[in-house]
Amino acid sequence: MSEAGEEKGKGRRGSLWGRLKSGLGRTRNQLASGMGNLILGEKEIDEAALEELETALLLTDVGLDTTREIMEQLTGRVRRRELNNTHALYESLARLLEDVLTPFAKPLVIGDERPFVIFFVGVNGVGKTTTIGKLARQLKAAGHSVLLAAGDTFRAAAVEQLSTWGAREDVPVISQGQGADSASVVYDAVQSAAARDIDVVLADTAGRLQAKTNLMEELKKVQRVVGRLKEGAPHEVLLVLDAGVGQNALSQLKEFDAAVGITGLILTKLDGTAKAGVIFAIARSLADSGRPIPVYYIGVGEGADDLRPFEPAQFVAALLPEEAGVLPEEAGLVPDSKHGSTAS
Repeated sequence: MSEAGEEKGKGRRGSLWGRLKSGLGRTRNQLASGMGNLILGEKEIDEAALEELETALLLTDVGLDTTREIMEQLTGRVRRRELNNTHALYESLARLLEDVLTPFAKPLVIGDERPFVIFFVGVNGVGKTTTIGKLARQLKAAGHSVLLAAGDTFRAAAVEQLSTWGAREDVPVISQGQGADSASVVYDAVQSAAARDIDVVLADTAGRLQAKTNLMEELKKVQRVVGRLKEGAPHEVLLVLDAGVGQNALSQLKEFDAAVGITGLILTKLDGTAKAGVIFAIARSLADSGRPIPVYYIGVGEGADDLRPFEPAQFVAALLPEEAGVLPEEAGLVPDSKHGSTAS
């Protein structure tokens, strides 16, 4: 790479890092205010520092079980004199947090099936339609042809919103207007994509409360109809979760997974909450259930580039207060060529 190209790459990675750090600012500030002397570093560890840390983790929705496990490990290391100051404690905390998330991070891979059909499900207001538009941009930039299915036929503005994204990204949108049968819309979209040799179908669905049995049954219907048209479809069923709902995300995951078999997660609106720690509670829940559902993406802002592939080391480094000394380089920042979706 030329010197100019290398500097451009560094600038882009720096910009991506800056947006991630900014997007997690509210949660990081919550942690910083709760950690007290811990972020000052190089001080002897005492009970007060450990209690401050435990409270800070709980306040950011890391979850009781995850917090308990982390504190037990840190306390044990302190007692064995493996950690002798708060700076060392902080660094150990960063590694433990990363370890919780690492098993659930992998890229979304577009397989060989054509069209490759991806469903987006979730409750009202989590940002499914916007997420579809952002992902369409990324897939198109990666060389895939994309078609959008406006399967959310209940919300008045949903079809219009998805059509706007389609026009913006120059990708076709299949729709039938408000009140149409959602299964019919998605069926037509998959047929159209096959006829046009399009690589990927991104299918929007109406937001629905996980406790509404009739709406969940309708979602199952859409899945069955598409499966009859294209064996193995949908190839991915992505649950979009709003980070701001905190622990309620766990019940959403459980119910949607039981209904349609979730294959991946996208956590949105991390920039609008001080409870981004819920991602650790989600990871713990997945580990306990034996369901290795990956977190493919996180949303850290309104911009089209603010839907980011989930990378635990970067996430933890951006989440923790900078004063304690975990730097972006230590968080494993990698070239953009390793980010995003790939085709096998």
